[in-house]
Amino acid sequence: MASTTSDQSPSDSTSIDVLSKLQDSALFTDKAYIADEWIETGKTFAVSEPSSGTTLGRVSDCTLEDFQRAISVASSAQLKFYEQTTATDRGAFLRSWYEHIIANVNDLSIILSLENGKTIAEARGEVIYAANFVSWFAEEATRSYGHTIPSSMAHTTLISVKEPVGVCGIITPWNFPAAMITRKIAPAFAAGCAVVIKPPSETPFTALALSKLAEKAGIFPGILHVLPTKDRSAATELATSPLVNKISFTGSTGVGKMLAKLAAGTLKKVSLELGGNAPFIVFDDADLDLAVEGAMICKFRCSGQTCVCANRIFVQKGVVAAFTRKLKDAVSDLKMGSGLDPATTQGPLVNEAAVTKVLEHIEDAVSKGAKVEYGGKRPSGPGFFCEPTILTSVRGDMNVSQEETFGPLAAVFEFDTEEEVIELSNSTPYGLAGYFFSRDVGRCTRVSRKLQVGMVGINTGKISAAEAPFGGVKESGYGREGSLYGLSEYQVIKSITTGNLDK
Repeated sequence: MASTTSDQSPSDSTSIDVLSKLQDSALFTDKAYIADEWIETGKTFAVSEPSSGTTLGRVSDCTLEDFQRAISVASSAQLKFYEQTTATDRGAFLRSWYEHIIANVNDLSIILSLENGKTIAEARGEVIYAANFVSWFAEEATRSYGHTIPSSMAHTTLISVKEPVGVCGIITPWNFPAAMITRKIAPAFAAGCAVVIKPPSETPFTALALSKLAEKAGIFPGILHVLPTKDRSAATELATSPLVNKISFTGSTGVGKMLAKLAAGTLKKVSLELGGNAPFIVFDDADLDLAVEGAMICKFRCSGQTCVCANRIFVQKGVVAAFTRKLKDAVSDLKMGSGLDPATTQGPLVNEAAVTKVLEHIEDAVSKGAKVEYGGKRPSGPGFFCEPTILTSVRGDMNVSQEETFGPLAAVFEFDTEEEVIELSNSTPYGLAGYFFSRDVGRCTRVSRKLQVGMVGINTGKISAAEAPFGGVKESGYGREGSLYGLSEYQVIKSITTGNLDK
């Protein structure tokens, strides 16, 4: 591999003047982080700025050999990290990293907004959300408890202890380029694991900036590697290498299934957070203003590009007209534009393919009888934009009902009864998140138990927090991130029996 080491920023490879926007220009780097060095590979790839479609910058394109080297170094560092640090030490590092992230929240928000497209307010919110995972697991590091177990044998003690699972391969998505990094690697570090990260090719700069700050915070040598790449074999290497003990992936169900099959070859521990098709239910006893507020939050944030976005909005017939009118009023207030413009409330989609999928869902639905209540078109001008759209008279045979749109398209279905909407909501192979609005306490209990999802929002569109377990059921994956359960995803349990204590 022909490579050089450097820590300078990529001013010569940047089409947009990013560096002048940052207080600390060193956070914007085009180099991979391998074996405690910033590596400039011989090959690069372009990263686009979604609001204009122009090149934001170029970043090192790591090879399969780079990944193999990173895995090898991580494997060598793994045992040293766990043996030479205490849980308190690991928590202290995470606390320091958290403080560095918060101190650089403005720069991180700008980098994130530029490469992802989300508004600067949403980007800032994500960076703080990402930092919260680091803070949470800084505290959880010292709360990893074993057990003393009464033995059935005389003169014998039995204890269980928790140890790190080992080297972790981390594959993250582009829609939350900061939070998906910290939600995975903060518990890994707390447990004593080394990580090799494949960040998304659409948004690698945020991951690299976070790594710069981890370096400043005093990370243990050899346990963090961040390798941008366009090479699809890199994910295969992480899933099949005998030196990697765990895979954590957030992305599509199809890719998740493939990685699970590959990881089975070496019986790796696997965590998967995959696609969703979230129902959002409005009962006739709901507070409609609150329901519209919730719909705006969980449908149109990040321009509809989150795995927990409401994909199917079910409204009881008695209130569908009133709800749709209020939703239309709220959507009409959205302003499309560059994420860095403070007036923007709806940024672009991530790329051309994302725009195409939304427009195809609209076209398919309209051809089968749906009505466009608002939006429905691509605006003129540059960038990957799609108008926020509301469809009514949507049915189950339309693609928007069966597939995750991942865009600013609110598809409104009508329903008659509670039993009917539960059946409709569960008639999908996915089960990540679900939402409903009602003022009936009994209904709230019934529906929350009957929805086949991993997370439920009752009278709210906000369900994500560092302290809340995040994950799905059915084909939306397995494992939980965040919360008190998140640490155990990166640990194994060892039982230790001591016998013949009377001798």
